[in-house]
Amino acid sequence: MMNFDIKKIVRPNIETLKAYSSAKHEYTGEANVLLDANENSLGSPTTKWYNRYPDPYQKAVKEKIGFIKQIPVSKIFLGNGSDECIDILYRTFCEPGKDNIIICPPTYPMYEVNANINSIEIKFAPLLPDYQLNVAHIEQLVNERTKIIWICSPNNPTGNSLDRIDIETILNHFNGLVVVDEAYINFSKQKSFSASLIDYPNLVVLQTLSKAWGLAGLRLGMCFASEAIIGYMNKVKAPYNINIVTQELALQALEEVGQVNDMIQHLVDMRIALAEVIQSMPYVEKVYPSDTNFLLVKIPKASELYRYLLTQGIVVRDRSSLENCSDSLRITVGTEQENTQLVDAMANWINLTFALD
Repeated sequence: MMNFDIKKIVRPNIETLKAYSSAKHEYTGEANVLLDANENSLGSPTTKWYNRYPDPYQKAVKEKIGFIKQIPVSKIFLGNGSDECIDILYRTFCEPGKDNIIICPPTYPMYEVNANINSIEIKFAPLLPDYQLNVAHIEQLVNERTKIIWICSPNNPTGNSLDRIDIETILNHFNGLVVVDEAYINFSKQKSFSASLIDYPNLVVLQTLSKAWGLAGLRLGMCFASEAIIGYMNKVKAPYNINIVTQELALQALEEVGQVNDMIQHLVDMRIALAEVIQSMPYVEKVYPSDTNFLLVKIPKASELYRYLLTQGIVVRDRSSLENCSDSLRITVGTEQENTQLVDAMANWINLTFALD
């Protein structure tokens, strides 16, 4: 591990920033009369009242997540989806117009979108043809202004897990932040990097309740990192970034680990079955190995198939325009009925399209 110093990474203005502070930040005891926040003391026009601001640091939710993940609360940041975590990492550590970051396409588009929003230079180290990291290329791109290397594993849209040794090599040789986005880790047999936080002070791990936990509509992303990194992110975030309803429903869901594990196993079983059926279809060139709840499928005239599926009321993602993803569709594993509808529609399109060739 190189001599990593977080104070050399954080933006100078964030280092000296005095974060917003409310009474909820400053007062931790019990109180019966709350006259500090200009809330509506008469309640809400709903059956349940939501007239009080939420816990700004989501202590109860973090304690439950910490118990499940075996991570101290002080090393947990919660965002309004992982996208907020991504944005705050940029705003905390990257100087607009000066710093740069590295992404490895094809990958999750929001790393690039948020970099552009924050005026951060983007350097590209495309994945190798087998969708693994090109470590040598990444090392060549790094300079003194490189602040973050983004790694998505299992990767979206390719579905595969990236080689752990490659990621560890980058962690050991890069003096900036290495963000490992594990949105799909629950569907993989790979070990989460969250267990390695103690070994790498420059490691940031992103996870989410949107995928395996089935809570995409609540928008709750998780960021695990050192206490120092989390401390800076807490300075930058909005005071009440996670609303009360999300916190309440997340706490309920986090009690149902057994049910979630059952859903994960069912989705993995259906993914395996769906992959076998699609791969057996004529003209399908490849169904890529997946550690996620989706499949990347390579088939001639993929964009035409995409448009045909829309006419049948079936929505998938056409990823053909992405680097090294020509003629490829990303298909989420649906219910058994949805998967059957998809397969039937694909078979019909193949018969109609290639019978004319």
